[in-house]
Amino acid sequence: MVISSLSRRARTAVVAALSAVALALPASTSAAGPPDHGWRDLPAAATPDTNPLKGFIPYAGSYSTFPHSMEWFYLPLNAVMTGPDTFDWKPLEDQLNAIAARGHQAAFRFYLDYPAKPSGIPQFLLDQGLLTRPYDDFDNNGLSVSPDYDDPRLAAALDTFIAALGKRYDGDPRAGFIQLGLLGFWGEWHTWPHNGDPGTENWFASQAQQLRVLTAYDKAFDKTKLMVRYPSTDNAALDLGYHDDSFAYSTLPGPGWHFMDLMQQAGTTGKWLNAPVGGELRPELQGCLFAVPMQCGGDGDNNFADGVTQTHVSWLLNHYAFSPGYTGTTYDNALAAAKSIGYELRVAAVRTSHQRRGLDVSVRFQNDGVAPFYYDWPLQLAAVGRDGRIARTWSTPWKLSTVKPGAPVELSTALRTAGLRKGDYTLVLRAANPMRGGLPLRFATAGQDTTVPGWLTLGRTRIS
Repeated sequence: MVISSLSRRARTAVVAALSAVALALPASTSAAGPPDHGWRDLPAAATPDTNPLKGFIPYAGSYSTFPHSMEWFYLPLNAVMTGPDTFDWKPLEDQLNAIAARGHQAAFRFYLDYPAKPSGIPQFLLDQGLLTRPYDDFDNNGLSVSPDYDDPRLAAALDTFIAALGKRYDGDPRAGFIQLGLLGFWGEWHTWPHNGDPGTENWFASQAQQLRVLTAYDKAFDKTKLMVRYPSTDNAALDLGYHDDSFAYSTLPGPGWHFMDLMQQAGTTGKWLNAPVGGELRPELQGCLFAVPMQCGGDGDNNFADGVTQTHVSWLLNHYAFSPGYTGTTYDNALAAAKSIGYELRVAAVRTSHQRRGLDVSVRFQNDGVAPFYYDWPLQLAAVGRDGRIARTWSTPWKLSTVKPGAPVELSTALRTAGLRKGDYTLVLRAANPMRGGLPLRFATAGQDTTVPGWLTLGRTRIS
C-alpha cells in the first residue's frame, strides 16, 4: 500500500482504528498509515572515502592529505617496562591519547630490536647479563642488538609484559589492532639473514619460545584484535589475525614463502572471516603502484587488486599517501584502492510492524567489501523528532561482526515506545564508535548523515 495514495478521510480512519506506527521511505513530510509488514528497499550509495578501522593509514601524526581513520606507531619495550614487574605506561598513553584526539584509532607493536634505532631491551635484562649480538645489517652499524630470545630471563619478562599489557589495554577503544611484535628485527618475527641458512647462525627464537609468546598473547587478550606476522600451524587455531608487511610484493602464492603460500600451508586461508588481516604496502611500491602507467619494476607481485582479493586485508600502512602524497589520477587510483579493502556495509532494506507494546524493526544488512567489521560496536536505533533532536535511543542485540561479505543478514528487535510522545519521528540507525570523539561508521546507503550526523536515516514513522 502506498500511504500517499489514500484520501485524507481514509488515512484518518486507518490511524484512528489501528493506532498505527508506520514506516515509510525517507521524506521531508510526515506520513501516517497502517502497520507495514513488507520490506522497503533502501538505495545504495557510494563507498565512503573513510571509515573506522580500514583503509590506508600513516605513521602517527597529523595529516590532511589523504582520508584515514587509524594511525600506526612502534614503541621499544624499554619505554614502558622499567623492571621485572614494574611499568611506566605514559609513553603508550601519550601516543594513544594524541591519536584519539585526532578522532583516530591506533595500530601498534612493541619491539626489542629495531635496526638503526637504539635497543629496546629493558635495562634490567642487560644488567642481568642477557646475551646480545651486534650486527651491521639494514644500516644498523651496531646501534641495535639482537637478544638471545630463548634466555629464560627474557622469556619470563615477556610473559610478564604481555599479561600486564592485556590486563590494562584489552578492550581499550583507542587500540584498533595490536601486533604481537617483540621477536625479531622490527618485531617482525624474523632475523634474516641470520636465520640458519647455510653459513649463518640462527638468531631467531626457537619454536617453543615463539609458541610461548603466541599463547601468552592469546590468553591476555579477548577483545582487542591481535595480529602476528606469519601464518603457521602453531598459530592457526589461536584467536590471532595476520599482517603482511610486504603487501603487493611477496603476497601472492608461487615461490612457497610468500604470504599466501604460508596461509595455504597453515590452512588459514579462511581465517579472515573471524580474524583480521592488515599490514604494510611494501615501501618501494607506495610511490609507483597507483601511477598510470604503473611504474614499479623489480621482481614483486605488483598486483594490488589480486592481493586484496586473496588476503581479505582490512588496512595497510602506506605513509607515502600522506607524505609526500599523491596527486591527480594517481591520487584517485590510490583512493579507490584504499576504499577497496576492508568492509563495505550497507542497509539494503527495512521492515517495521506495530505491536501492542511498541515497534518491531527488522533490518537487512549487507557487506559488499572483502572483510567483515571485526568488532561488535553497539548497534543503536533512535527516534528523531520534528525538531531534529533524538527523542529516544534503543540499544539492539545485533552483532555487526556477523555480517560477512556476500552473506546478507536479517536482524530484528522489538522497541518499547511507551512514554514516547505521540507524533511524527524519523527512525535512524548507527554503529556507535566506543571511543569518544571517534569517527562514525558510515553505511554505503543513501540517507547516511541526512537527518543526524553519524546516523543512517531509515524512514519516517508516526506514533499515535
